Amino acid sequence: MSQKQTKEVRAPKANKSTPATQQYLSIAEIKNDTIILKDGSLRAVLLVASVNFFLKSEDEQNAIIQSYMQFLNSFDFQLQIIVQSRKFDITRYLEHLGKFEKLQTNELLRIQMADYRQFVSELVELGQIMDKKFFVVVPYDPVKAGKKGFMSQMKSVFSAAIDLRLKHEEFMNYKHFLDLRVGTVTSALTGMSLNTQLLNTQALIELFYTVYNPDTSAVQKLADVEKMQVEET
Repeated sequence: MSQKQTKEVRAPKANKSTPATQQYLSIAEIKNDTIILKDGSLRAVLLVASVNFFLKSEDEQNAIIQSYMQFLNSFDFQLQIIVQSRKFDITRYLEHLGKFEKLQTNELLRIQMADYRQFVSELVELGQIMDKKFFVVVPYDPVKAGKKGFMSQMKSVFSAAIDLRLKHEEFMNYKHFLDLRVGTVTSALTGMSLNTQLLNTQALIELFYTVYNPDTSAVQKLADVEKMQVEET
């Protein structure tokens, strides 16, 4: 009988020259509740409350449609509307119930609360309940008015992020104009009876963390940005 030879298959060693993931992202940095892209433009993100359109009367639906049309036609700059759908996360709610369960002195109530917590957990898990969030991205491009050439724009997009960080004075000046746009958009959405919330630095980082790491973010929460070691600019 001949013996079968086995070979040990090893994963190839990582090439030290392999570019970092950040090189393929358009984000240079996030600070002061603002996203700075690699081309030098800024973005602010508004979280917008939803409205149950189909529960409205016909007149209310028509009014919402007209308001939305006016909203889209009232700006001289582009807006990006994003709908994010992901599995509903009830981790904090379950932890809240767990704390009350431990504090219960009545054994019957404690058992009922434990059963309820398990029921809710299984309901969300088996029912695949999804959570939808609506965002409006407000842009400000300080170089767009200058109409840079195509090659110049491409060069700025692929430059290293560290070389594209804005000086503090320039950043605050650009952010002022961005804030004006955010105020205009917020007022228009409020006129449609939609509540809005500007995402701060922590919320923006968490948003991109969950977008680019959907599986990891489900089990490993991101630390508070205040506790992270970040480079001051």
